[in-house]
Amino acid sequence: MERADGAHGGTKGWVVGRAAGAPVVVSPGWVVAAVVLTLLFTPTVRIFAPGIGGEAYVVALAFVLLLFGSVFLHELAHATVARRRGLVVRELAVTLWGGHTQFGAAAPTPSTSALVAIAGPAVNLVLAGLSAALWTVLPSTSLVALLVGAAAVANAFVGAFNLVPGLPLDGGRVLEALVWRVGGSRHRGTLVAAWVGRAVAAAIVLWALAAPALQDREHDLLQVVWSVLIASFLWSGASRSVQGARGERAVEALSVRDLMTPAVGAVATATLDEAVPGDASGPDVVLLGTSGEVLGVVERAAAAAVPVALRGSTPLTAVAVPLPPGAEVDGSLTGNDALRAVAAAARLAPVMVVTGPGGRVVGLLRAQDVVTALRPST
Repeated sequence: MERADGAHGGTKGWVVGRAAGAPVVVSPGWVVAAVVLTLLFTPTVRIFAPGIGGEAYVVALAFVLLLFGSVFLHELAHATVARRRGLVVRELAVTLWGGHTQFGAAAPTPSTSALVAIAGPAVNLVLAGLSAALWTVLPSTSLVALLVGAAAVANAFVGAFNLVPGLPLDGGRVLEALVWRVGGSRHRGTLVAAWVGRAVAAAIVLWALAAPALQDREHDLLQVVWSVLIASFLWSGASRSVQGARGERAVEALSVRDLMTPAVGAVATATLDEAVPGDASGPDVVLLGTSGEVLGVVERAAAAAVPVALRGSTPLTAVAVPLPPGAEVDGSLTGNDALRAVAAAARLAPVMVVTGPGGRVVGLLRAQDVVTALRPST
């Protein structure tokens, strides 16, 4: 069995197959969840079938495997719709908290985002309906009826809960898409859905604490613990969505021309006196070859260290840092186009030449300045 190492943001675990063109990964966390759920469901099996003995664990495990199948079908629905809408599917994962589907890029339109999101809960609700219909024709005292009935309830809960309109739930993606469609901003849609998700998380904890008091009964410790765990999962996912939305806003605002420092081109055969003012003021200087190709950039500290008497005989090449071919970006680029271009050029050099119309040198861009601009404000 292939092992997924979690590289490049993937899930660590075991690759158990492929679906929708992507690996299906089962994480170690799911094994923990399977054991816990088996132990929690076993008492129910024993109540339903007194005297069953150790086989109760087998029946409980069968229920957990049914849940595994439901989660897989949920994620497969996401992946299938995504592929049909032109998205690349990276992986389908079953984890401690259920599962997720990872895509190569975000949905390009609100409609695609909403359709991909709603596909998963829709499958669970269909499975719940089919299980309920099958349960009605089975002998009510059979273990099969118990499993089918439990599967119906579990799928109905998962489907309905995932439709709650708050991130990171699927219903949150639908709300995000709706706000995006109406307001024209994915960023705003993400923030709205994420804050609703945080509100849902808080409401779950408040209900777990307040409901027993309102109903004049004692608190169920297990119920409170589960509520806190679920709320923590929702709050954490919503918070990541908020951070992601801020990052997207920073990318949208990215502009090469706004981040560059002015620069001019000078032939490499020129001397320091000819190209750089004596007080080292003015724009940066980029060295150009005879065909206009970029060769390097004058290092200001080195230029300032040259004695005045030697500036007229010191070639620019003596105080320049070489730049490899390709370390250039178009000054008109913004947003994701700018980010992709900068990422490609930054692999060659930390300082890039910015070009304007006709390939004319207009500035220098430093990778660190781009990183700083993309860092979300808190």
